[in-house]
Amino acid sequence: MPVTEQENMARGGVFAHRNYVLAIVTLVYVVNYMDRQILNILLPQIKAEFHLSDTQLGMLAGPVFAVVYSVLGLPMALLADRVSRRKLIAATLGVFSVTTFASAFVTSFAQLLVARFGTGAGEAGTSPAVSSLISDLFPPEKRATALGIYASGLNIGLLIAFFGGGWVAEHYGWRAAFMIAGVPGLILVLLFTLTVREPRRGAIDRLADNEAAPGLWAATRHLFALRSFRYIIAGASLSSFTGYAGLAFNPSYLARSHGMSAIEIGVTLALLSGVLGFLGTMAAGIVADRLGAGAAGERAGMLVSMAGALLALPAFPFFYLADTLWIAVAAAAIPAALSTTYMGPCFAAVQGLAPLRIRAKAQALLLFTVNMIGLGLGPQWVGLVSDLLQPRFGDGSLRYAMVTTIIPLAAAGWCFWRAAAFLRDDMLRVRAA
Repeated sequence: MPVTEQENMARGGVFAHRNYVLAIVTLVYVVNYMDRQILNILLPQIKAEFHLSDTQLGMLAGPVFAVVYSVLGLPMALLADRVSRRKLIAATLGVFSVTTFASAFVTSFAQLLVARFGTGAGEAGTSPAVSSLISDLFPPEKRATALGIYASGLNIGLLIAFFGGGWVAEHYGWRAAFMIAGVPGLILVLLFTLTVREPRRGAIDRLADNEAAPGLWAATRHLFALRSFRYIIAGASLSSFTGYAGLAFNPSYLARSHGMSAIEIGVTLALLSGVLGFLGTMAAGIVADRLGAGAAGERAGMLVSMAGALLALPAFPFFYLADTLWIAVAAAAIPAALSTTYMGPCFAAVQGLAPLRIRAKAQALLLFTVNMIGLGLGPQWVGLVSDLLQPRFGDGSLRYAMVTTIIPLAAAGWCFWRAAAFLRDDMLRVRAA
């Protein structure tokens, strides 16, 4: 039986303030995504100042960040399974906040690439450590909800990036937007360091933390031997391919095809990705936990993820091909609400499949593939296809490039269905071991 919050309070544990810690690490994710995605609302102005192609914009929004973020996420996860996660989160939060602030002072495309490398390096250290930390604060029956709340920080970050970034860029330029985006993280470093304590590993699951953390290769072999883990990683990566492509180029699409200003785009995407996405991400974690307590069992999270992917598919052609703005925006509401519903359930399932001292590495492996495939290839693919179609369709080339991203999302739905088929047996194998 998992230990109760009251039992840990009696022992002088940290669980009396676990909801506070969840709120703080969610704020870390808010700042993480704000600093990561504010670039997208600024791309039209950056394109104009530096005279860039869509391929270069795709590189800036995708692989430049994704490669360093994904590769450094693995050694950061090794650290998180060995050292204080609290200190690691605080240190890396400071790094990506400083480099976001520094992006305001670049004078060339090459310098902006270097600044984005720095932001990716800093952000690589937060998510694996945070997921491991949350798993030591919340029992399995509440974990998808807690990780869904954490994942909703993505949507809040998008809301701030699109709305605030669009408004600042319109009035003061894209450089001012980067400067303002870098400040909250520096304040949060101080708050996090002073108020968050490190939980004892395994206490919430009644697991003894008496073994050394396995190496990366041993952890990778263990996890990839589980069929459900392989399908979860594939489904999450394909979903993120579609999602990151939209995050990178939706502002440019709305500007080119519908003539919207930076403020109009910011408000529209803030309401879509921020508000509706937040509600969808939160609801997915709650529903997965509720269904998981019934007949659906461990499969519930994967079924929720599958439903989110497949229900979003029919809306994409209406969003990208409609000539009327209100039809496009109305259609966009459906994928906006469903695009990140996979995150909480997938995070929770991966943590459930991972032994105690490889939880951070399990999250890092998930994020490695998600970001290399989704963030690394999604925006780059759209940029390349848009440039290839530009001679035929002009500014309309981008909308047709965006339509191609529904194919990976359909494949993601199939992967989540297959993950659901194997998840229960794999969970039982891990628990027995």
